[in-house]
Amino acid sequence: MKKIAVFPGSFDPITIGHEAIVKSALGMFDEIIIAVGANALKKSFYSVETRKKMINKVFQNEPRVKVDHYEGLTVDYCKKNGADFILRGLRTAADFEFERAIAQVNKVMAPDIESVFILTVPEHSHINSTIVRDIIRSGGNASRFVPASLNLKDYKRDEDL
Repeated sequence: MKKIAVFPGSFDPITIGHEAIVKSALGMFDEIIIAVGANALKKSFYSVETRKKMINKVFQNEPRVKVDHYEGLTVDYCKKNGADFILRGLRTAADFEFERAIAQVNKVMAPDIESVFILTVPEHSHINSTIVRDIIRSGGNASRFVPASLNLKDYKRDEDL
C-alpha cells in the first residue's frame, strides 16, 4: 500500500523551511501532497493559483510531490485522497503545542490518520511566511528565505491584481 502524506498549509509564500520539510519527508513517504489551504477568513498575499505555481516550480523535478488546494477539514481532504498521514513542520516549542492540539483533535475525528512532525533545521527556525511577506511588502529582498528556484518578481501578488 502506498504511503501518502498531506502537507497542509497556506504557503503564502513557500519558504526554504517548507521546502526542507518536504525534502526530508520524501524518505518516509511514497507521495506527498502539498495542499494549499484556502481560508476565507484570511486575506492572502498571493492567490491560491499563484502559490500552487510556486510550489510546482520548486518541486518540478520530484514526481512524488503533488500540489493541490482545498477548503474544509484537513482530515476530510486526507480521506478523499487516500492519505494516512498529515505532515507538519515544527520550528519552536510554541509550534509543538499548537500542532499537538490540532493533531489530537484530528485523531478523534479520524483515528486512522497519523500526524507526523518533522523538526526544522536550526538555521530555518526563525523563518515563516508572515515574516517573508513583511519583507516583500516593505520592498526588501526575501530571496534568501524562499527556495532558490523561485524569483518572486515573476509572481503577481493579490494586492497587485
